[in-house]
Amino acid sequence: MIQAPQSVEELDLLASEPDRAVVETLGRVDGDVVVAGAGGKMGFHLCLMLRRGFDILGARNRVIAVSRFGDEKTRALFEAEYITTNPADLTDAEAVAGLPDASTVFYLAGRKFGTSDSPETLALYNEEMPALVAERYAGATIVALSTGCVYPFVEPDSGGSTEEDEVGPVGDYAVSCLGREEAFLRSSERHRSPLSLIRLNYAVDLRYGVLVDLALKVSRGEVVDLTTGYFNCIWQGDAINRTIRSLDHASAAPSPFLLNLTGPRLLRVREVALTFEGLLNHNVEFTGIEAATAWLSNAAKSQRLFGPPTVSEERLINWVADWIDHERPVLGKPTHFEVRDGKY
Repeated sequence: MIQAPQSVEELDLLASEPDRAVVETLGRVDGDVVVAGAGGKMGFHLCLMLRRGFDILGARNRVIAVSRFGDEKTRALFEAEYITTNPADLTDAEAVAGLPDASTVFYLAGRKFGTSDSPETLALYNEEMPALVAERYAGATIVALSTGCVYPFVEPDSGGSTEEDEVGPVGDYAVSCLGREEAFLRSSERHRSPLSLIRLNYAVDLRYGVLVDLALKVSRGEVVDLTTGYFNCIWQGDAINRTIRSLDHASAAPSPFLLNLTGPRLLRVREVALTFEGLLNHNVEFTGIEAATAWLSNAAKSQRLFGPPTVSEERLINWVADWIDHERPVLGKPTHFEVRDGKY
């Protein structure tokens, strides 16, 4: 049984541990790997899993983390693990043109919060910026993270949106995320570049995520809103594992590899909050009435290709409760998963 991390150091090691399947995938990678937007919440663990996987192989592929790196401590964290850092503003065409060559690119960059009154910011970060990166790495294999928000709300009984369902973004943010996908699709079709589009919701690494949001509300005595009553989530280590392994399935547009990246279970906010009530020994208060729909994704394709996650939702809930109960560090970056109008 996988033991719950007891520190940030243990969390980093567990969330970045490559299994045999990841190592086999990386054995088929010829050349350096760029992770664009590496300074975000998933970037370090992704870079570290890549680095550890290549090290197991004895391979000399460089892992190049690209980010603004405004915080030198963050940059030093990467470099301490022998991950090459390349500070760059990905909205700057000249800076993007000067990025190092790579055969493989993981694209994690984007903008969500603080954009509700700024459509031009959404367009810059979620449409123009990915178009620059896609063209810079024309011909490379690209794995681009997207979001389940490109789907419409669905009823829980539907089992969640599948990769074959029609998109139906709600709000400007979700529309811009669909624009990000389209930027990569256009470039992939033009250059016949292998592409994987990963629609993620939601990763949990014990310091952030929907489960952390709910656990913190319970532990702090804050009221839990039930309006958005259902969600999916997945352990960050499993999310990164599947993101890397999607390289084996990348294909050029108009038929790119599409993957819903989440856990197999549909979780109910009320039930999860009550579980945290027991685990954290804090009474929970609710407000609102569950809406008939939510942003929900069907993970059957992910399960079929990669098997079940190594960390179940039940175990992840227990890990989060233990982390919060011991007042270990959190990132202070709530997901705002309960927002229903698409304005962030």
